[in-house]
Amino acid sequence: MKSLHDLDTEYHFKTYKRYPVTLERGSGSRVWDVNGKEYIDALAGIAVNNVGHCHPGVVKAIQEQTGLLMHTSNFFTTEPQVDLAKKLVEISNHDRVFFCNSGTEAIEGALKLAKRYANKTGKKGNIISMSGAFHGRTLGALAMGQQKYQDGFEPMLPGFEQVPFNDIKALEKAMNDDTVAVFVEPIQGEGGVHVADKDFMTELSSLCMEYKALLIFDEIQCGVGRTGSFFAYEQFEVVPDVVTLAKGLGGGFPIGAILATEKAADVIEYGKHGTTFGGNPIACRAGLATIDAIFKEGMLRQAEENGSWLRDRIRMEMPGEPGITEVRGLGLMVGVQLDFAGAGVALRMLEKGVIANVTATNAVRLVPPLNISKDELDTVVDAMMQAIQEERKHQTEEKE
Repeated sequence: MKSLHDLDTEYHFKTYKRYPVTLERGSGSRVWDVNGKEYIDALAGIAVNNVGHCHPGVVKAIQEQTGLLMHTSNFFTTEPQVDLAKKLVEISNHDRVFFCNSGTEAIEGALKLAKRYANKTGKKGNIISMSGAFHGRTLGALAMGQQKYQDGFEPMLPGFEQVPFNDIKALEKAMNDDTVAVFVEPIQGEGGVHVADKDFMTELSSLCMEYKALLIFDEIQCGVGRTGSFFAYEQFEVVPDVVTLAKGLGGGFPIGAILATEKAADVIEYGKHGTTFGGNPIACRAGLATIDAIFKEGMLRQAEENGSWLRDRIRMEMPGEPGITEVRGLGLMVGVQLDFAGAGVALRMLEKGVIANVTATNAVRLVPPLNISKDELDTVVDAMMQAIQEERKHQTEEKE
């Protein structure tokens, strides 16, 4: 009999280089494969399971809602959608919310908002993004991203340009009265877990106000409590015109959202944007339960304290491991920079019962559930250090 892994290889598009593991169930910071092997999940579905796998409150909310109402279309109002929109406005600095189904949909919606803003204000310039950015895999998002994701999908959509991340002078040179909008990730996840400089964000906000360009924060990976505040922008003491959310917002259930100030949201009138499934009752109940768990269970404090502890714990190991050159991040979004290609490190960690991944070729990315314990994080670090040592030795021997 063929394994699930073999059947997946036979029938699914060849779009993923999957780990040789088939997962069956999860609880908290742990998952189990079909053979019963247990893993600590330090990746959390790529920053999705912020409240842990199958959080009881999220599961209960989804179960209750599926027995009441699953889908209506947006011709109708539903209580879960209204409640979640109200909650997000109350905990943010924004006035309106649009719901969708994923991060890249939120980005495309924000791009449409920016284009509409340009048309209504007469701006003819570009939308600016940052080098090293990742905003998704649809065409608008690709136009703001890295070359490696654009290859094979040319020509890219016009009207976009990039400036180096954290480079104030380059930003000042690029912006003018015709600049439409600037998209920025407060922490670049796929780019290697690089944190924006606070001075850069302050100047970016000032320039957007000066040139009346929209400031749009992509918090799809770094939002929903991951940095130790619910929104990452709170860490930088600036308020963007627009924020995109997804990943962790549904506690594992697909949902995306665009938050905007009244000024920004006002450009999208009746009929200018829409969605069939976005804001469906199940997703919104999941979102409400996720937010409730984050605040009631003190997960913001846990993310801040455990994230700081985790980075310090890894730095303590650095003198004995020359393969690590830097540890960076905010809250429980941590990047461990290696001086060699790191794909093998993630596989070795997996063998040791820890799930992580390597992004930007040589940065180990750790984005565990916000409520992961210090004991579990200790195990993660031990497994990672062993994997780094083994893989570095292996690559050195191969070169000899």
